[in-house]
Formats: sequence, C-alpha cells, structure tokens
Amino acid sequence: MSANSFDARSTLQVGDESYEIFRLDKVEGSARLPYSLKVLLENLLRTEDGANITADHIRALGGWDSQAQPSQEIQFTPARVIMQDFTGVPCVVDLATMREAVKELGGDAAKINPLAPAELVIDHSVIADKFGTNDAFKQNVDLEYGRNKERYQFLRWGQTAFDEFKVVPPGTGIVHQVNIEHLARVVMTRDGKAYPDTLVGTDSHTTMVNGLGVLGWGVGGIEAEAAMLGQPVSMLIPRVVGFKLTGELQAGTTATDLVLTITEMLRKHGVVGKFVEFYGEGVAATSLANRATIGNMSPEFGSTAAIFPIDDETLNYLRLTGRSDQQVALVEAYAKQQGLWLDPKAEPDFSEKLELDLATVVPSIAGPKRPQDRIVLANAAEQFKQDVRNYVDSVDEAGQESFPASDAPAVANGVPSNPVPVTAPDGTTYELDHGAVTVAAITSCTNTSNPYVMVAAALVAKKAVEKGLTRKPWVKTTLAPGSKVVTDYFEKSGLTPYLDKVGFNLVGYGCTTCIGNSGPLPDEVSKAVNDHDLAVTSVLSGNRNFEGRINPDVKMNYLASPPLVVAYALAGSMKVDITRDALGADQDGNPVFLKDIWPSEAEVNDVVANAIGEDMFSKSYSDVFAGDAQWQALPIPTGDTFEWDTESTYVRKPPYFEGMGMEPAPVEDISGARVLAKLGDSVTTDHISPAGAIKADTPAGKYLTEHGVERRDFNSYGSRRGNHEIMIRGTFANIRLRNQIAPGTEGGYTRDFTQADGPVSFIYDASRNYIEQDIPLVVLAGKEYGSGSSRDWAAKGTALLGVKAVIAESYERIHRSNLIGMGVLPLQFPEGNTAESLGLTGEESFSVSGVTELNDGTTPRTVKVTTDTGVEFDAVVRIDTPGEADYYRNGGILQFVLRSLIRK
Repeated sequence: MSANSFDARSTLQVGDESYEIFRLDKVEGSARLPYSLKVLLENLLRTEDGANITADHIRALGGWDSQAQPSQEIQFTPARVIMQDFTGVPCVVDLATMREAVKELGGDAAKINPLAPAELVIDHSVIADKFGTNDAFKQNVDLEYGRNKERYQFLRWGQTAFDEFKVVPPGTGIVHQVNIEHLARVVMTRDGKAYPDTLVGTDSHTTMVNGLGVLGWGVGGIEAEAAMLGQPVSMLIPRVVGFKLTGELQAGTTATDLVLTITEMLRKHGVVGKFVEFYGEGVAATSLANRATIGNMSPEFGSTAAIFPIDDETLNYLRLTGRSDQQVALVEAYAKQQGLWLDPKAEPDFSEKLELDLATVVPSIAGPKRPQDRIVLANAAEQFKQDVRNYVDSVDEAGQESFPASDAPAVANGVPSNPVPVTAPDGTTYELDHGAVTVAAITSCTNTSNPYVMVAAALVAKKAVEKGLTRKPWVKTTLAPGSKVVTDYFEKSGLTPYLDKVGFNLVGYGCTTCIGNSGPLPDEVSKAVNDHDLAVTSVLSGNRNFEGRINPDVKMNYLASPPLVVAYALAGSMKVDITRDALGADQDGNPVFLKDIWPSEAEVNDVVANAIGEDMFSKSYSDVFAGDAQWQALPIPTGDTFEWDTESTYVRKPPYFEGMGMEPAPVEDISGARVLAKLGDSVTTDHISPAGAIKADTPAGKYLTEHGVERRDFNSYGSRRGNHEIMIRGTFANIRLRNQIAPGTEGGYTRDFTQADGPVSFIYDASRNYIEQDIPLVVLAGKEYGSGSSRDWAAKGTALLGVKAVIAESYERIHRSNLIGMGVLPLQFPEGNTAESLGLTGEESFSVSGVTELNDGTTPRTVKVTTDTGVEFDAVVRIDTPGEADYYRNGGILQFVLRSLIRK
C-alpha cells in the first residue's frame, strides 16, 4: 500500500469498470514535467513506502530542475520484465541457483519467484543455415530444436516452476516486435489498480516499446532478475532531451532513413544516460510503426529511453493489433486524465532541445562498422572506396594492392581490387572482389515490425522479377520477420512469390543476421574470401553492424532499409552506386535502375491498407504461449529446484553463491593487480561478451571437444549462455578485439605476466594462472567502454576472469551498472587523462587504495591508483548511487537480493 502522502489516490471510471489510480496533479510542478518524468512520478506516488521511496523523493521529482546535473536518486519499480532467450536463460539459471542457495542458508526456496510479470520470447537461437529454398524455414527450425533441446527443456521447466513467468516458444517472433504487437499493455491493470505500463528488459532494444508511450529500457540480466524479485531499479532523475519533429517525410524516404539521421544527430549531441522525448507537430505525422523504429534504435544513439507520448495514433495501433475495446478506452481515458496525451503545440520543460524537419531526411545507409556513421545513399559507393582501404592490408600509398612478383596488381579507378574466380556448385562461374555483398538480410525487429518498409521491400522484389532481375549468385539472401503477421500480409497481398524468386525466402522468425546468426556463407564464397583476404560486405535491415558481429568472413557491414537490402542483393557490390548505376539488365538487355523498381508511396500505402487487419494479429497471438508440437513434446523435470545434469554443456549451475554467508565480507583495496587487457575507444559489449560462432581452436572450442561435442554441434556462444564455463572462455575473445598489450594480435589474446617475459596467451588461460596465484586483474580502456547491447555476460565474464576493477575514460550506462552488479569496481581516469597520457603500457602492477571507505557506509568520490613504475593518479569512482554501493558491498546485486529476501 502506498503511504499516499499527497492524497493522490483516486478512482477512474471507464465504461463499466472502475480503477484505482494515483493522480499526478496532486503533486506541485507535475504539469510542466516531460512525459517520461510524469511516468516516473506516478511510479513513486504508487510505491511510496516511507523508507526507500519517500515524500521527499516525490517532491524532488515534482520540482525537477531541467538544467541541473543528475544527483537525486530515486527507486523505479517497473511493472514487468521482458527477456529474450540468450539473456533470459542465464536469468532463469540464476533464479534456479538462488533457490538452492536460499535452502542452504535456511530460507524458503519459494521466496525466489518473480513478483512482477516476466515474459521471455525465444528469438535469438534460430540460425540462418539454410536459405534460398522454400523449405529453409522448416530446416532451420529443425536444426534449432536439435541444437537447443537442453536449453528449451530448461525454459519449459521454468515456465512450470515459477509463477508469473511465461515463455513464447521458438518460431513465433522477435521479442520487441511481439512486445509492441501483443505483450505491451500501455496501461497496466492489476489488483484493481490502473497505472502506466513500464518495464525493464534483458535486451538493449527493449526501448522499441517507447514508440507506444511505454517507458522501459534495457538492463543486464542481473538487474532484470532483481526487478523480477521485487527490487526497484536505483537511478538518478535523468536529464531529458526534447527532440522536436516538424514537417513530414518526403516520398522515397523511409523510417530507416529517418532513424539513421536521428542516430547520427543524437550521437553527435551526446545523450548517454539521458532520456530522449519526441514532441511537436511532426510527432502527429509520424506513424506508430515509425515511432517504434526510432525507439528501437535508442541504444545506438546512447540514450536510456527514446519515448513518444500517447495519442490517437497509439490507440489506432492498439486496435489494429487486436487489443480489446476496454483496454483501448482505458488507455485513452488514463492518458488524458494524467496529462500523458500528446499536445502537438506544447513546449514541455526539457534539459536540452534538438529539432529535425522530417522533410530534410534523405535516403541513407550506415557503416561500415557503427550505426551512427550515416552515409547519404548517393555518396555510398564513393565512401566505400575510401573506407575499404582500412580493411585491405596490402594497399600501398598509391591505392594499389601489393602482390607477389608473379601476380599483376589489379586496380579499378584507384580502388583496391582483387577479382577471384569462383565456381558455384551448379557449375556457373563468377568473380568475387572486395566490396561484394555476400549477405543481404531482411532481419531485425527494428524494421521488420514496420509494414511500410517491409511492403516496400516486397514491391521492389516484385518489380525486379517483372524486369527479369534476381540476386547475384554470391549473395546470401534471407528473410527473418519479427512476427508471423508479416508473412501473413505478404501472403494476402500476393507478394511472397516475388520475394522467393529473388532469394528472400523465409528462414525463420527471429533475430538471425542482426545478432550474428547469419549462418555460414556458401563454401565456395567463404573459401574465396578467406584464401584471398577479400573485404566483402553485408547489408542488413538491422540495428547493429559492429565489427565481427554479422559473420566471421565479412569485414564491412551496412545498415539499410529493407527495400535497399533487396536492391543491394540485386547489385551485388558496394562499389555499385545504386542511385545512378544499373542494377542489372531486363529480358531485352536494357539497363534497369533503382528508380525503375522503387515503389511509390501510394503503392505501399495501398498494400498496407488492404492486406493488414486486426484479424491477423488476433489469430497470430491467440495462443502465443502454447508452442508447436515440438515444443509441447519436450520432456521436462518437475519440482521447485532444477535437476542439474552434470554432463550438460548448455546449462550448468554457476558459482556465484559458493561459500556465501549471511553477512558480506568487508570491501578490500586492490593490491598488486596486473592488466588483463588494455583497450582503445568504443570497445562494445560485443567485443567483451561472447557472441557468434565458437571456433575449434579457442578455449571454448577445446572445452566442448574435451566434453565430447562434435564441431558441427558447437552451436553459438549465445545459445550456450547457460554454461558459465563456455562463457568465461569466450569473454574478451571477439575476433576483432585488439588488446594493446599483445600488439600484432586480434582476438582473445593477452600477455601472461605470471611467466617469464610475459608470453602471448589466450586471455582465459592467462586468467586461470593469475587466479591460481591470487593475483587480481584490471582492465584499462578508452572512451565509451561497454557501449552496445545490454549483455550481462560482458560483466559476468569479466568478474569470473578475476577482474577486480576497470579503469576507463568513460562508460556506457548499462555496462557500468552491470560491472557493479557483478562486484567489479568501475573507475574513471581523471578528466583530460588517458592511459597514454599517463604513460601506462599495461605491463605495470596496479594498486588501488581508498576503496575500503565503502565499509563505512559512504562512497569515496575518488580512489588512489598507483603503479610499480611510479605512476599515480586519483581515479573517479563510478558507483553513482547509494543502491549501487549496497550491491558492491555485497559482492554483487544477486548476493544483495538473496540476503534481503532471506531476512524478510
């Protein structure tokens, strides 16, 4: 029960139903707050308990100073938690382990149970092994079940063992698309109360739901577990950036072009740790699908959330997607009562403001390795010619490739060129060169949730087929929608055959290429690429294109709208200027240009209007948790605690609670630490956390081999997240990671200073030696350390490798928080200082003093860092809130929660 200090408890009547609500207008200053802070204010009013959440917290939020730097801590209690299977499996593993730990400490195992609704969507496991055939989907699903049986049995057990925990089985859709189309409530109802739908999710793109006016963001799995167990999320009242939209998109531009423009603008402005809120008359002209696309990309511009208010467009979408009349009426009544309804002419109080005229957006792509690196489509070919020089090792100063004396150098217009003859299995031959598009993927909820860009892609395919065009033979083409609704409207509109004819056959309902599950390239393509070190490319309609993420054979990755993905599959090379050059020739030998096959806005809108209806969503989601016959046939154990299989290579009991007592050990200073890794700027969680394929000659591959797993059954790191032994071995092992203390290497290598002269070693092997000799480890890093996905294993793996502290120039929000959640101390170089400016090589021994001040209940602003070479500096302690300090004192967030639950 809320303490209700502001007499805010009231009643809202909607039709025949009456709901208890907490009125925002009872708090002075609430009317001028941005939408997102109003949602947080209601959260505090409803959960006020006089201890963790007090009247002073509520007054502080009501009196928010938009220009102040964040300093006031509040406790946000999300209404629900959403997970995908890669991050969700370790969550359920940890919950199962906590149940055993509670029993060992004399507590009640049943207390370890989600207290907030938790939903998990299995979307990260399907790999696009098979493509370009009508049965590719069935083959990939069969392979998925074969590879993941142990994981799926474990999740089915969790669905029966834990209350308030539901699983959306494989082959259904992508978590964020399923969320906006079905799971999101916009306004929650529970125990007679109505309140804003809020959530945290174990995937950074949880922010897609911001497009519906639902406040939520991605957190690490460890934070999500705490939220499921009733722990509020500790946060500072953020700065809120107002992003004003005016005008309307011009014909020929897409939501993807818009979001890449916004991503570039906001990365340049700097919004890490801030909320972004869209307002203005342009919002009313922005479809819900486009809003969701923008919300989805929030992690790419670095904000915590990127939210839109509720309006008629929101209601229309809820009706379209099959929400009940009562629910739609409740959303409208609640939003208008609480001041959460969009006023297009309003100018709320914001910390900072930006503005974009939608009419200025032009067709764009982004790449070759970061989402914020937008390229105007008309300049893409020229930009590629510049960028490819960074990926071809043998380019001399004149722009020509250096070859052995027996080979003649090949140059085309000053661009590196190395054409390699390839013979396909059917006997046809072609040449493969730098810039070849080897992967063209319509993938990721970012764009597959948007019917306008999906229909545009299908219409490009249709017009291409009618002109006699098809994909180039070296392009792996895949279609992986985020929900079955997409294929339903393709079927209804008669567009499926055209997608099939250009090679975009359905390969699965899941993330696939966007998360690195692109599957292998055809053997002959892969061999040519690797034998001749070709810098080939991928083009995908995803949200991430970081190095090493999409496919191990592909060096350069580009984000593009679905219709442009089809166009690049037809062109076959990034060297082709698709705005000016022909994509191919028609049946009569005439050149066919992009403009010849690009659909008009009217054509797209006509298909969307006639092919998509409420019945499609109602049918697709009528029994969404039941699963198909394969899912229902999986045998599962019974009981409150899981029966661990000691032979399993997928699901193992982790060591987090071993030797844990009811009282935490005192925090200690760090002495005699060595550097495990010295890293540069923009090291992402993709670089740190294990992801993608497992290679046989790596520590993880050797572990699997030793446990009797055949190479063909290695699966991916993501699918094996429930096995900490594999994940530790893959931490910091990304094939593109450059550890500066092991120069000349790329991948998971370091120098092992437990041995004479510090030989180069696998990071995992070196860490074992350090742990055996009780030598703590540190990581040195540059700016934006830990940017990218909310991968909890980036922190878990760091901790289990024996790293006690990270010293970086700056952090991305989620990873810094997750490090604390695993008992790793995040430190920051003094302003203006770097590892280089301080003369640090990574070969020093480090000591950190002043950390023990945390034992007194306070958090030091700085601690003293010294090295055995005489370097000394005051590092800033990035434990930003008292709640984070409690987690660190307990050795991590899970230990804190466990002790708290036992004491209740």
